[in-house]
Amino acid sequence: MPTRHEPKLIAGNANLPLAESIARRMSLHRGVEQGLVDARVERFNDGEIFVEVFENVRGEDMFIIQPTSNPANDNLMELLIIADALRRSSASRITAVIPYFGYARQDRRTKARTPISAKLVANMLTGAGIERVLTMDLHAAQIQGFFDIPVDNLYASPIFALDVKNQFKDRLDEIMVVSPDVGGVARARELAKRINAPLSIVDKRREKAGEVAEMTVIGDVTDKICLIVDDICDTAGTLCKAAQVLMDNGAKEVHSYITHGVMSGPAVERVSNSVMKSLVLTDTIQPTQEIRDAKNIRTVPTAPIFTQAILNIWNGTSVSSLFEDKTLTPIYETLYHTN
Repeated sequence: MPTRHEPKLIAGNANLPLAESIARRMSLHRGVEQGLVDARVERFNDGEIFVEVFENVRGEDMFIIQPTSNPANDNLMELLIIADALRRSSASRITAVIPYFGYARQDRRTKARTPISAKLVANMLTGAGIERVLTMDLHAAQIQGFFDIPVDNLYASPIFALDVKNQFKDRLDEIMVVSPDVGGVARARELAKRINAPLSIVDKRREKAGEVAEMTVIGDVTDKICLIVDDICDTAGTLCKAAQVLMDNGAKEVHSYITHGVMSGPAVERVSNSVMKSLVLTDTIQPTQEIRDAKNIRTVPTAPIFTQAILNIWNGTSVSSLFEDKTLTPIYETLYHTN
Protein backbone atom coordinates (compact mmCIF):
# COMPACT_ATOMS: atom_id res chain seq x y z
CA MET A 1 0.00 0.00 0.00
CA PRO A 2 1.25 3.53 -0.76
CA THR A 3 2.32 5.63 2.20
CA ARG A 4 -0.16 8.35 3.16
CA HIS A 5 1.78 11.57 3.59
CA GLU A 6 0.71 13.95 6.34
CA PRO A 7 -0.10 17.59 5.55
CA LYS A 8 2.26 20.03 7.22
CA LEU A 9 2.04 23.81 7.33
CA ILE A 10 4.95 26.22 7.33
CA ALA A 11 4.78 30.02 7.15
CA GLY A 12 6.93 32.99 6.35
CA ASN A 13 6.58 36.34 8.07
CA ALA A 14 4.09 37.95 5.65
CA ASN A 15 0.86 36.98 7.44
CA LEU A 16 1.48 34.83 10.51
CA PRO A 17 -1.99 35.47 12.05
CA LEU A 18 -3.64 33.94 8.97
CA ALA A 19 -1.24 30.97 8.98
CA GLU A 20 -1.90 30.35 12.68
CA SER A 21 -5.64 30.58 12.12
CA ILE A 22 -5.44 28.02 9.31
CA ALA A 23 -3.43 25.71 11.60
CA ARG A 24 -6.04 26.01 14.36
CA ARG A 25 -8.88 25.20 11.98
CA MET A 26 -6.99 22.20 10.58
CA SER A 27 -6.58 20.91 14.13
CA LEU A 28 -10.34 21.24 14.58
CA HIS A 29 -11.19 19.51 11.29
CA ARG A 30 -8.72 16.65 11.64
CA GLY A 31 -9.07 16.09 15.37
CA VAL A 32 -5.29 16.12 15.81
CA GLU A 33 -3.01 18.97 16.78
CA GLN A 34 -1.83 20.79 13.67
CA GLY A 35 0.69 23.49 14.41
CA LEU A 36 3.03 25.32 12.09
CA VAL A 37 6.30 23.54 11.37
CA ASP A 38 9.00 24.83 13.71
CA ALA A 39 11.33 26.96 11.62
CA ARG A 40 13.09 30.29 11.65
CA VAL A 41 12.97 32.80 8.84
CA GLU A 42 15.45 35.53 9.65
CA ARG A 43 17.72 38.08 8.01
CA PHE A 44 21.44 38.61 8.09
CA ASN A 45 22.66 42.11 8.85
CA ASP A 46 22.82 42.93 5.15
CA GLY A 47 19.19 41.90 4.60
CA GLU A 48 19.78 38.43 3.15
CA ILE A 49 17.10 35.94 4.15
CA PHE A 50 18.02 32.78 6.03
CA VAL A 51 15.68 29.83 6.61
CA GLU A 52 16.17 26.83 8.89
CA VAL A 53 13.56 24.11 9.35
CA PHE A 54 13.82 22.36 12.72
CA GLU A 55 11.43 19.45 12.02
CA ASN A 56 11.79 16.42 9.77
CA VAL A 57 9.77 16.99 6.58
CA ARG A 58 11.05 14.06 4.54
CA GLY A 59 8.19 12.56 2.54
CA GLU A 60 5.63 15.05 3.89
CA ASP A 61 3.00 17.05 1.99
CA MET A 62 4.13 20.63 2.65
CA PHE A 63 2.03 23.80 2.40
CA ILE A 64 3.84 27.14 2.57
CA ILE A 65 1.52 29.96 3.66
CA GLN A 66 2.97 33.23 2.41
CA PRO A 67 1.24 36.12 0.60
CA THR A 68 3.62 38.24 -1.44
CA SER A 69 2.30 41.54 -0.10
CA ASN A 70 4.29 44.60 1.02
CA PRO A 71 7.26 44.33 1.18
CA ALA A 72 6.65 42.26 -1.95
CA ASN A 73 10.27 41.48 -2.78
CA ASP A 74 11.15 40.34 0.76
CA ASN A 75 8.06 38.17 1.08
CA LEU A 76 8.58 36.64 -2.36
CA MET A 77 12.19 35.77 -1.52
CA GLU A 78 11.08 34.24 1.79
CA LEU A 79 8.66 32.02 -0.14
CA LEU A 80 11.29 30.95 -2.65
CA ILE A 81 13.93 30.21 -0.01
CA ILE A 82 11.48 28.25 2.18
CA ALA A 83 10.53 26.19 -0.89
CA ASP A 84 14.21 25.52 -1.64
CA ALA A 85 14.84 24.45 1.95
CA LEU A 86 11.91 22.02 1.83
CA ARG A 87 12.91 20.61 -1.55
CA ARG A 88 16.45 19.97 -0.30
CA SER A 89 14.93 18.31 2.79
CA SER A 90 13.12 15.74 0.59
CA ALA A 91 9.55 16.95 1.09
CA SER A 92 7.13 14.80 -0.92
CA ARG A 93 5.21 17.73 -2.42
CA ILE A 94 5.41 21.50 -1.97
CA THR A 95 2.29 23.64 -2.37
CA ALA A 96 2.54 27.42 -2.14
CA VAL A 97 -0.52 28.94 -0.46
CA ILE A 98 -0.31 32.55 -1.69
CA PRO A 99 -3.46 34.34 -0.48
CA TYR A 100 -2.34 37.52 -2.27
CA PHE A 101 -0.29 36.99 -5.44
CA GLY A 102 1.97 40.02 -5.85
CA TYR A 103 3.09 41.34 -9.24
CA ALA A 104 -0.26 40.17 -10.66
CA ARG A 105 -1.00 43.64 -12.01
CA GLN A 106 1.92 43.26 -14.43
CA ASP A 107 0.29 40.48 -16.43
CA ARG A 108 0.75 41.86 -19.96
CA ARG A 109 2.79 44.37 -21.94
CA THR A 110 0.86 47.62 -22.05
CA LYS A 111 3.74 49.58 -23.58
CA ALA A 112 6.96 48.86 -25.43
CA ARG A 113 9.94 47.68 -23.38
CA THR A 114 7.95 46.67 -20.29
CA PRO A 115 8.11 43.32 -18.46
CA ILE A 116 5.47 40.69 -17.79
CA SER A 117 6.45 40.34 -14.14
CA ALA A 118 3.65 37.92 -13.26
CA LYS A 119 5.12 35.39 -15.69
CA LEU A 120 8.61 35.94 -14.28
CA VAL A 121 7.33 35.26 -10.75
CA ALA A 122 5.55 32.12 -11.98
CA ASN A 123 8.83 30.86 -13.43
CA MET A 124 10.67 31.61 -10.20
CA LEU A 125 8.11 29.73 -8.08
CA THR A 126 8.25 26.69 -10.32
CA GLY A 127 12.05 26.80 -10.41
CA ALA A 128 12.19 26.83 -6.61
CA GLY A 129 10.48 23.44 -6.52
CA ILE A 130 6.86 24.46 -5.90
CA GLU A 131 4.52 21.90 -7.47
CA ARG A 132 1.14 23.54 -6.87
CA VAL A 133 -0.20 27.02 -6.12
CA LEU A 134 -3.28 27.93 -4.10
CA THR A 135 -4.31 31.57 -4.24
CA MET A 136 -7.34 33.86 -4.10
CA ASP A 137 -8.78 36.28 -6.65
CA LEU A 138 -5.91 36.59 -9.08
CA HIS A 139 -5.95 40.03 -10.67
CA ALA A 140 -6.27 38.39 -14.08
CA ALA A 141 -7.47 34.84 -14.67
CA GLN A 142 -4.95 34.26 -17.45
CA ILE A 143 -2.12 34.27 -14.90
CA GLN A 144 -3.05 30.65 -14.21
CA GLY A 145 -1.76 29.91 -17.71
CA PHE A 146 1.64 31.38 -16.83
CA PHE A 147 2.28 28.28 -14.69
CA ASP A 148 3.06 24.78 -15.92
CA ILE A 149 1.86 23.41 -12.58
CA PRO A 150 -1.69 23.22 -11.14
CA VAL A 151 -3.08 26.53 -9.87
CA ASP A 152 -6.19 26.63 -7.67
CA ASN A 153 -7.70 30.12 -7.67
CA LEU A 154 -10.24 30.60 -4.88
CA TYR A 155 -12.83 33.37 -5.05
CA ALA A 156 -13.88 35.82 -2.39
CA SER A 157 -17.33 36.38 -3.92
CA PRO A 158 -18.96 33.39 -2.14
CA ILE A 159 -17.69 34.76 1.20
CA PHE A 160 -18.84 38.28 0.31
CA ALA A 161 -22.26 36.90 -0.65
CA LEU A 162 -22.63 35.35 2.80
CA ASP A 163 -21.59 38.64 4.39
CA VAL A 164 -24.03 40.67 2.27
CA LYS A 165 -26.92 38.33 3.08
CA ASN A 166 -26.07 38.67 6.77
CA GLN A 167 -25.49 42.45 6.84
CA PHE A 168 -28.34 43.47 4.53
CA LYS A 169 -30.79 40.62 5.13
CA ASP A 170 -33.80 42.97 5.36
CA ARG A 171 -32.74 45.20 2.45
CA LEU A 172 -31.52 42.81 -0.24
CA ASP A 173 -34.07 44.19 -2.72
CA GLU A 174 -32.40 47.62 -2.51
CA ILE A 175 -28.89 46.41 -3.41
CA MET A 176 -27.07 47.27 -6.62
CA VAL A 177 -23.70 45.61 -7.25
CA VAL A 178 -21.23 47.96 -8.93
CA SER A 179 -18.08 47.20 -10.90
CA PRO A 180 -15.58 50.08 -10.59
CA ASP A 181 -14.41 49.52 -14.18
CA VAL A 182 -15.31 47.55 -17.28
CA GLY A 183 -12.53 45.03 -16.65
CA GLY A 184 -14.03 43.96 -13.33
CA VAL A 185 -17.53 43.23 -14.63
CA ALA A 186 -17.13 39.44 -14.45
CA ARG A 187 -16.12 39.63 -10.78
CA ALA A 188 -19.01 41.94 -9.90
CA ARG A 189 -21.47 39.85 -11.91
CA GLU A 190 -20.51 36.78 -9.91
CA LEU A 191 -21.49 38.46 -6.64
CA ALA A 192 -24.64 39.96 -8.18
CA LYS A 193 -25.71 36.51 -9.34
CA ARG A 194 -25.18 35.01 -5.89
CA ILE A 195 -27.35 37.61 -4.14
CA ASN A 196 -29.81 38.05 -7.04
CA ALA A 197 -29.05 41.76 -7.44
CA PRO A 198 -28.78 44.02 -10.52
CA LEU A 199 -25.42 45.19 -11.86
CA SER A 200 -24.06 48.64 -12.64
CA ILE A 201 -20.69 49.87 -13.93
CA VAL A 202 -18.57 52.93 -13.22
CA ASP A 203 -16.77 53.61 -16.49
CA LYS A 204 -13.54 55.52 -15.96
CA ARG A 205 -11.28 57.29 -18.43
CA ARG A 206 -7.61 57.74 -17.58
CA GLU A 207 -5.34 60.42 -19.01
CA LYS A 208 -2.31 58.60 -17.57
CA ALA A 209 -1.62 55.69 -15.21
CA GLY A 210 -2.85 56.24 -11.67
CA GLU A 211 -4.98 59.28 -12.53
CA VAL A 212 -8.67 59.14 -13.40
CA ALA A 213 -9.89 62.03 -15.54
CA GLU A 214 -13.59 61.22 -15.74
CA MET A 215 -16.13 58.72 -14.37
CA THR A 216 -19.55 57.82 -15.75
CA VAL A 217 -22.15 55.60 -14.09
CA ILE A 218 -23.74 53.05 -16.42
CA GLY A 219 -27.07 52.06 -14.89
CA ASP A 220 -29.63 53.69 -12.60
CA VAL A 221 -28.41 53.70 -8.99
CA THR A 222 -31.08 56.07 -7.63
CA ASP A 223 -32.09 55.12 -4.07
CA LYS A 224 -29.94 51.97 -4.25
CA ILE A 225 -27.51 50.53 -1.70
CA CYS A 226 -24.44 50.28 -3.93
CA LEU A 227 -21.83 47.61 -3.31
CA ILE A 228 -18.57 48.27 -5.15
CA VAL A 229 -16.73 44.99 -5.82
CA ASP A 230 -13.05 44.75 -6.77
CA ASP A 231 -10.00 42.58 -6.16
CA ILE A 232 -7.43 45.17 -5.03
CA CYS A 233 -7.57 48.45 -3.13
CA ASP A 234 -4.18 50.15 -3.25
CA THR A 235 -4.25 53.90 -2.56
CA ALA A 236 -8.10 53.99 -2.57
CA GLY A 237 -8.18 57.13 -4.69
CA THR A 238 -10.24 55.63 -7.52
CA LEU A 239 -12.45 53.73 -5.07
CA CYS A 240 -13.34 56.84 -3.05
CA LYS A 241 -13.96 58.83 -6.21
CA ALA A 242 -16.27 56.10 -7.56
CA ALA A 243 -18.19 56.14 -4.28
CA GLN A 244 -18.65 59.90 -4.55
CA VAL A 245 -19.83 59.62 -8.16
CA LEU A 246 -22.41 57.01 -7.13
CA MET A 247 -23.71 59.27 -4.36
CA ASP A 248 -23.86 62.17 -6.81
CA ASN A 249 -25.99 59.96 -9.06
CA GLY A 250 -28.57 59.33 -6.35
CA ALA A 251 -27.32 56.28 -4.48
CA LYS A 252 -28.67 55.89 -0.95
CA GLU A 253 -25.53 54.28 0.52
CA VAL A 254 -22.20 53.04 -0.80
CA HIS A 255 -20.29 50.08 0.60
CA SER A 256 -17.24 48.35 -0.89
CA TYR A 257 -16.14 44.72 -0.91
CA ILE A 258 -12.46 44.34 -1.82
CA THR A 259 -10.50 41.08 -1.67
CA HIS A 260 -6.96 42.36 -1.16
CA GLY A 261 -6.46 45.40 1.06
CA VAL A 262 -3.06 46.64 -0.10
CA MET A 263 -3.99 50.01 1.45
CA SER A 264 -0.77 51.87 0.75
CA GLY A 265 -0.01 55.55 1.34
CA PRO A 266 -3.06 57.63 2.30
CA ALA A 267 -5.57 54.84 1.61
CA VAL A 268 -6.95 54.45 5.15
CA GLU A 269 -7.30 58.19 5.63
CA ARG A 270 -9.09 58.52 2.29
CA VAL A 271 -11.54 55.76 3.12
CA SER A 272 -12.16 57.14 6.61
CA ASN A 273 -13.01 60.56 5.15
CA SER A 274 -15.01 59.25 2.19
CA VAL A 275 -18.76 58.87 1.68
CA MET A 276 -18.44 55.08 1.97
CA LYS A 277 -20.31 53.68 4.93
CA SER A 278 -18.12 50.60 5.02
CA LEU A 279 -15.16 48.96 3.33
CA VAL A 280 -14.95 45.19 3.74
CA LEU A 281 -11.59 43.50 3.17
CA THR A 282 -10.44 39.93 3.50
CA ASP A 283 -7.38 39.09 5.60
CA THR A 284 -5.31 37.76 2.67
CA ILE A 285 -3.00 40.67 3.51
CA GLN A 286 -2.40 41.18 7.22
CA PRO A 287 -4.32 44.33 8.21
CA THR A 288 -2.28 47.07 9.85
CA GLN A 289 -3.21 48.65 13.15
CA GLU A 290 -4.42 51.70 11.23
CA ILE A 291 -6.85 49.53 9.28
CA ARG A 292 -8.08 47.82 12.44
CA ASP A 293 -8.68 51.20 14.09
CA ALA A 294 -10.64 52.67 11.15
CA LYS A 295 -14.34 52.87 12.01
CA ASN A 296 -15.65 52.15 8.53
CA ILE A 297 -13.23 49.31 7.62
CA ARG A 298 -13.69 45.71 8.69
CA THR A 299 -12.22 42.37 7.64
CA VAL A 300 -13.70 38.96 6.95
CA PRO A 301 -11.62 35.82 7.53
CA THR A 302 -10.31 33.60 4.74
CA ALA A 303 -8.86 30.90 7.02
CA PRO A 304 -12.01 28.71 6.78
CA ILE A 305 -11.95 28.47 2.98
CA PHE A 306 -8.15 28.14 2.77
CA THR A 307 -8.16 25.40 5.41
CA GLN A 308 -10.78 23.39 3.56
CA ALA A 309 -8.99 23.92 0.25
CA ILE A 310 -5.71 22.67 1.75
CA LEU A 311 -7.48 19.59 3.13
CA ASN A 312 -9.15 18.95 -0.23
CA ILE A 313 -5.80 19.19 -2.05
CA TRP A 314 -4.25 16.83 0.48
CA ASN A 315 -7.16 14.38 0.16
CA GLY A 316 -7.29 14.66 -3.62
CA THR A 317 -10.87 15.96 -3.60
CA SER A 318 -12.51 18.87 -5.39
CA VAL A 319 -11.44 22.44 -4.63
CA SER A 320 -14.05 23.99 -6.92
CA SER A 321 -16.78 22.53 -4.68
CA LEU A 322 -15.95 25.35 -2.26
CA PHE A 323 -17.53 27.83 -4.68
CA GLU A 324 -20.98 26.36 -3.96
CA ASP A 325 -23.14 27.75 -1.16
CA LYS A 326 -24.10 24.33 0.19
CA THR A 327 -20.40 23.56 0.72
CA LEU A 328 -19.16 26.97 1.86
CA THR A 329 -22.00 27.93 4.21
CA PRO A 330 -21.26 25.19 6.80
CA ILE A 331 -17.60 26.28 6.85
CA TYR A 332 -18.66 29.81 7.82
CA GLU A 333 -21.69 28.92 9.95
CA THR A 334 -20.09 30.20 13.16
CA LEU A 335 -19.64 33.63 11.55
CA TYR A 336 -22.79 33.99 9.46
CA HIS A 337 -26.29 32.84 10.24
CA THR A 338 -28.28 33.24 7.03
CA ASN A 339 -31.27 31.10 7.93
